[in-house]
Order: sequence, then C-alpha cells, then structure tokens
Amino acid sequence: MGQLALAAKITHVPSLYLSELPGDRHGTRQDAIDGHREIGRRCRELGVDTIVVFDTHWLVNANYHLNCAPHWEGVYTSNELPHFISNMPFAFSGNPELGRILAQACNEQGVETLAHDATTLAPEYGTLVPMRYMNEDQHFKVVSVSAMCTSHYLNDSARLGWAMREAVEKHYDGTVAFLASGSLSHRFAQNGLAPEFAFKIWSPFLGKLDAEVVEMWKNGEWADFCAMLPEYAAKGHGEGFMHDTAMLLGALGWSDYDGKVEVITPYFAASGTGQINAIFPVTKQDGHAVPQPEASRATSYKSFPRL
Repeated sequence: MGQLALAAKITHVPSLYLSELPGDRHGTRQDAIDGHREIGRRCRELGVDTIVVFDTHWLVNANYHLNCAPHWEGVYTSNELPHFISNMPFAFSGNPELGRILAQACNEQGVETLAHDATTLAPEYGTLVPMRYMNEDQHFKVVSVSAMCTSHYLNDSARLGWAMREAVEKHYDGTVAFLASGSLSHRFAQNGLAPEFAFKIWSPFLGKLDAEVVEMWKNGEWADFCAMLPEYAAKGHGEGFMHDTAMLLGALGWSDYDGKVEVITPYFAASGTGQINAIFPVTKQDGHAVPQPEASRATSYKSFPRL
C-alpha cells in the first residue's frame, strides 16, 4: 500500500540555529541548513506526506515510544544548551494514524512500543531542528521516535526499523521518509574548551574512525558496518548509543542492504562531535538479515497491557 521513499542520516546540532542569528556564528552552518532543505525538497519531489524522525535527543529508559500527537506548537529552549537554542518557535502537525500503525507492527514483531497520540509531550530538538529547515511551511506531518535508548539492545532497534518499514508498505496509504537524527562520534569538547572545538573533532582517533565509516557507507560495505556497529557505538561515543542508525539500517535491510550513500552535507565537526547529512537510497529488501528482537526473548519478559 504505502512506500518508504527516502531514508537519511542527518545532523541536528544546535549551532544550526545559532547560524541564523547575528553574531560570531552567523552563517557558519549554512551548508548543513542547505543540506536539510535539500532533503526536504527531495521528500516533496517524492510525494512524502510524513517524516518519521528517529530522535537521539528523546531519552527513554524502558520500551520504545512514538510521539504522534495531532499538532505541536510552541517556543523551545534547550535545557542542555540554552545559550545555543533559546526561544526557538516551532509548529507542525503529527500523524496519529501512522503512529498507531507503526507501534502495532513493532509490537507484533516483538519490540514493545507505545504510540502517544493524546499527550502534552513536545518533540525534542533532534526533531525540532531539522524540521525547522525541512518543514518550514508545515508541508509534512511528523512522527518522532525515541532513539536515545539507555537500556535497549541494538538488535531491537534494528527490528523496530524493519517493522516500521513493513507497516508503511503493508498498512499505510501514503509515502513516508525515515530520518536518523544523530551524529557519528559524539564526544563533546571538555567543559571550558567548547569555543576552541566549535569546528574541530575531539580527537584524531574519532576523526579517522568517522572518516572510515563514511567511506564504508559510500562503498556499500554494510555487512562489515553492521558487524562493527556495537563496538563503533561504544568506542566512537555514538550519539544515543547509535540506536537511530540501527533503526535506519534495520528499515533498509540491515547487513543485506545494497545501497550506496549519497553525501548531501560533507562530514563536519561541531563542538568535538562528528556530523553529516547523507541519503541512504531505499532498495528492495525482504528483511531476512534483520536481527530478531532480544528483549522479548528474555526469560522473565512480560509485556504490559496497552495504555
């Protein structure tokens, strides 16, 4: 029925917003903003009606969660970096119908997931920042997915991604994009050194590691990358433990994925972290290589009633 038309790994660094404002940082992230707008343009071109964001700034300690309220509007200040994002207005619509469809499919595949369509919970800036540039005219509906998962298995996140793709293709009458909103390496500059590292990676090791990963993506070395993802997430300080990346690759077929990444905004450093905007072409897959869920196979696992 439906279609996953576009998949991408994207940045959400708060310096994008600073780049809009008068001052020393004005214009310094224009390339990343332009990359977001290009991804938004391609979504429009492909007929996308809803963008699903795997948001590594939405921290959860149990289960997976989808924010699919009918509409959000407000003014956002980051509790993490209030001197970077302060009083940023936002407004766009959610997609409760799609959120419920996605959650049901995840649960059916053994990944405990809750859709929240009647909630006062606002999206985090991993969703708000990219939507500011991709969705300025509120053209797209949005579903935000928790992807800073503190107590979760990467295999479950991969399975969630595949379940969501199947839900779109089998049960949704529309066209969807999946965005993994998070960095590559995510080792912030030590306190007191942030200005010095505004445009630098924290260490040569992390810079070299990220560069090798981007080359693997461009060359389509997915079996090797999926095998190294858990160690890369740990030793590379992956943002949100790289659950957003696992979700994205799960949706694309995991180690059997056969696409080659198109870099939209070349790799750049921000406050010590490694960032990119890159499109992962969606190819035909049957999902057989996607890992089975782990949590639901635990000996004492008990699913709780739907809320």
